[in-house]
Amino acid sequence: MAASKPMEAAVVAAAAPGSGSGVGGGGGTAGPGGLPRWQLALVVGAPLLLGAGAMYLWSRQRRRRKTGGRGDAGGLKRNSERKTPEGRASPAPGSGHPEGSGVHLEMNSLDRAQAAKNKGNKYFKAGKYEHAIQCYTEAISLCPTEKNVDLSTFYQNRAAAFEQLQKWKEVAQDCTKAVELNPKYVKALFRRAKAHEKLDNKKECLEDVTAVCILEGFQNQQSMLLADKVLKLLGKEKAKEKYKNREPLMPSPQFIKSYFSSFTDDIISQPMLKGEKSDEDKDKEGEALEVKENSGYLKAKQYMEEENYDKIISECSKEIDAQGKYMAEALLLRATFYLLIGNANAAKPDLDKVISLKEANVKLQANALIKRGSMYMQQQEPLLSTQDFNMAADIDPQNADVYHHRGQLKILLDQVEEAVADFDECIRLRPESALAQAQKCFALYRQAYTGNNSSQIQAAMKGFEEVIKKFPRCAEGYALYAQALTDQQQFGKADEMYDKCIDLEPDNATTYVHKGLLQLQWKQDLDKGLELISKAIEIDNKCDFAYETMGTIEVQRGNMEKAIDMFNKAINLAKSEMEMAHLYSLCDAAHAQTEVAKKYGLKPPTL
Repeated sequence: MAASKPMEAAVVAAAAPGSGSGVGGGGGTAGPGGLPRWQLALVVGAPLLLGAGAMYLWSRQRRRRKTGGRGDAGGLKRNSERKTPEGRASPAPGSGHPEGSGVHLEMNSLDRAQAAKNKGNKYFKAGKYEHAIQCYTEAISLCPTEKNVDLSTFYQNRAAAFEQLQKWKEVAQDCTKAVELNPKYVKALFRRAKAHEKLDNKKECLEDVTAVCILEGFQNQQSMLLADKVLKLLGKEKAKEKYKNREPLMPSPQFIKSYFSSFTDDIISQPMLKGEKSDEDKDKEGEALEVKENSGYLKAKQYMEEENYDKIISECSKEIDAQGKYMAEALLLRATFYLLIGNANAAKPDLDKVISLKEANVKLQANALIKRGSMYMQQQEPLLSTQDFNMAADIDPQNADVYHHRGQLKILLDQVEEAVADFDECIRLRPESALAQAQKCFALYRQAYTGNNSSQIQAAMKGFEEVIKKFPRCAEGYALYAQALTDQQQFGKADEMYDKCIDLEPDNATTYVHKGLLQLQWKQDLDKGLELISKAIEIDNKCDFAYETMGTIEVQRGNMEKAIDMFNKAINLAKSEMEMAHLYSLCDAAHAQTEVAKKYGLKPPTL
């Protein structure tokens, strides 16, 4: 049974951003395709829309159901313009002329007002806006004060003329008068929203366009696009300030281990002195011997094995300040942890230095290029990112990590064939790379799904079966297969795959979030879905994806205060400025809906 449309929208909107490393190429179960939410936005090119995007999806599905997929027949035009002034306003209920002795005078004054307005319309159409304004002003002065609807039209028409003259303050003032007289006046609200945009009143613009979207049933693309635009601007503006002053936050141990597991040729993530000792006793002796050298880097490595991650940056700094023999390794390890805590500005100089050090091990340089390339992609610099990955392949062509992570980049750039070629090269170099094989399958599946090629979809699904059979301990294989199965509405089997993930990685909070979303889409079981997402937060209280998803669902339930609280928690955990901007947009959309509900009593449909 398919999910109800509002329920489905909540699932899609919450699932679409995904999750993941947030530092470019980390492990762990992510959004569709195992990609971080910022990457998914690049992949699908989906705009961030009002109400966490869910209402747009809901209305689109509802509209298709009503019109048989033919668009907006019989409804509002998607790109309808609101530039021209209006003719006579439709009478409001109860606004007919009252009976009695005063009818003749009232009709005369109203008719004279209408005549002035009609004259103004002619001037407007002729481009004589100053004359039009004079006529609309006359209409306002003549109109009986109790004729709210007619009077609101005159104010709105005068605002339209002021708009043509780019007198935005006057536009906003006249639209405010119109809305006071007619609180659900869509044209006036939208025109005021545009004026607020020009006046850089983003919050007021968002509230007005939110009201418009709700009144129009989310069916007019012009207002939806303005909502999208102002949400993004507000998100970027707030994130820039917040991110600059944020306190660095170490991710959970599970997240860090998952991130490092995506690298196989990374010297700094290997156990201490790997391959130099034959047994455990020698290992312990070797560690003691090396630590006596007072090496900050080796102490950092020891802390890493103990999962005492908070001390790693400071120990690496000691090695770097002393210009010890492990300086290149310390620079790379410190840069990696700077990336993990979301401090790309501090990470970049360390990565640059490793890349430029002539005496540095080529494996270190290739790894630094991969991480800097991933950082650039996260900062929406695909050209710089591509250059770094290509350089890594040039200097270390036998490094499987280069092809694995470049393959992910190619998926983001919608270069699926090149992505598959990179995954194939990674697999050739490391046949046991289960992660690369699973991601190759998903790349092929995504290509087939986008192209609506049923035979290729079936081939990709068969490929997933082969991967999980060959690598039964690869949680990512089950997770990616589960997402493909969900796309194909094979919900029961998808649920089984998520259970396999949980068996293999019981501390992976993201899997619980995806399983929770599946319950919503499959069984419309809100209680079970929220229970699983709450379990994710219990496992990892730093799982921003769980808070974001919970917030999105609360928006759909109409619980705006709870939604805002969840979004704020996710904001404090964001690992990049871009991710933070996305979350602020969701939070601002919820705030706007709260204000619109207070002012106009308008609420979108809820679960």
